[in-house]
Amino acid sequence: MTSTEKLEVWLRGPLPGMPGLLQPVAHALLQAREEVQAQMQDFPEELLWVRPASVASVGFHLQHLKGVLDRLLTYARGEQLTPEQFDALKGEGQAGETKQSVQDLVQAFSRQVDKALDQLRQTEVHSLLEPRGVGRAQIPSTVLGLLVHAAEHTQRHVGQLLVTARVLQGR
Repeated sequence: MTSTEKLEVWLRGPLPGMPGLLQPVAHALLQAREEVQAQMQDFPEELLWVRPASVASVGFHLQHLKGVLDRLLTYARGEQLTPEQFDALKGEGQAGETKQSVQDLVQAFSRQVDKALDQLRQTEVHSLLEPRGVGRAQIPSTVLGLLVHAAEHTQRHVGQLLVTARVLQGR
């Protein structure tokens, strides 16, 4: 690992093709991905759905990281959620019939970060203050508000995931 790679993502410089105003959002998402990949590398499968002290499981956080990012970016595009997105939301926190592994869930989140970065690169700066409705109630927000919240919410759940994983592993 080079000395630059040891730095947090935001200290490594601007990302190519990323609008300047969206660099912090992209940096936060990339930092989240790196932290999740590092923490989950050797995480035991048998602990994936354990809820210590009744807090959310690592499996929930991994599902939610992907799902909430997908949902918030959908709203940022001015679209409404699809039936598949609602089904995924209902399934967050459940192992499901497919029994996805830790690495399956980590890779699904990683792919969602890639999609988010693509959307950020395609976002026109002049659109950032355009109004967007959130949810069925169409709660008012903006493109920028949704993108910043996507990064902030992702970081929040990564923090919770990291603590839960460490508690479960006795560290």
